[in-house]
Amino acid sequence: MRKEPYMKRIKDICSLTKSLAINDFKSKYAGSYFGLLWALLMPLVTIMVYWFVFEKGLKVSASADLNAPFVLWFVSGIIPWFYFSEALTTATHSFLEYNYLVKKVVFKIELLPLVKIFSAFLVHLFFIVILFSFFISYGYPISFFAVQIVYYTICNILLISSISWLTAAITPFFKDFSYVLSIILQFGMWLTPILWSVDVLSPHMIFLFKLNPFYYIVEGFRDSMINKIWFYEKYKLTLYFAFVVMVNFAISIKVFRKLKPHLSDVL
Repeated sequence: MRKEPYMKRIKDICSLTKSLAINDFKSKYAGSYFGLLWALLMPLVTIMVYWFVFEKGLKVSASADLNAPFVLWFVSGIIPWFYFSEALTTATHSFLEYNYLVKKVVFKIELLPLVKIFSAFLVHLFFIVILFSFFISYGYPISFFAVQIVYYTICNILLISSISWLTAAITPFFKDFSYVLSIILQFGMWLTPILWSVDVLSPHMIFLFKLNPFYYIVEGFRDSMINKIWFYEKYKLTLYFAFVVMVNFAISIKVFRKLKPHLSDVL
């Protein structure tokens, strides 16, 4: 008797999150003439600029280290980063943007960061299509290992979620935190092997860079599309990633619960 109301409650929460995410996605581009095109254009321009500079300008091409043409190796790493960066940034500002909902006692404000994460996910789906299009256009075979993209995307969502409840709760109290996050993300992109390979580093340095949880996702996308490696073959990294996400969730939930009663006072 108790199970049915609980499952109905979960279903209602999922339905509400889905509706808010779709509405957020539509409203974000409703006022612009080209709409969704802007969400795709800037990342695509970024990809083309890096591709031109590194492959055409610096003559970085296919090598034994990359196991594929540079542009395919690069796109496999930058596309999950685009999602991580966009989703985390928008989720961090979710309480500020939806302050009128935060002030409503009956609304579950825990859903707001998730709304932003799933709104950004709709754009990410387009980029997954673009990722496969790059491989097809280069004549690079797509194997069954590519189904792992689903797994690593879920890992990305979990990582973003585990951080966003913390950053979203802090931002209303320290509004300059958005600038801090922007700087962290800029450094984070260069400290993650998206534009370069960890193989150029010493074993000790490689170990340090693998402590970055996003390394697992970037390498996972490349393992799925290029290296043909199953995620369970890197079980140590998988366990480490799961541990980091669980610790992040524990810290985020604790801080969020402590700050939640005071959010309406600072918004």
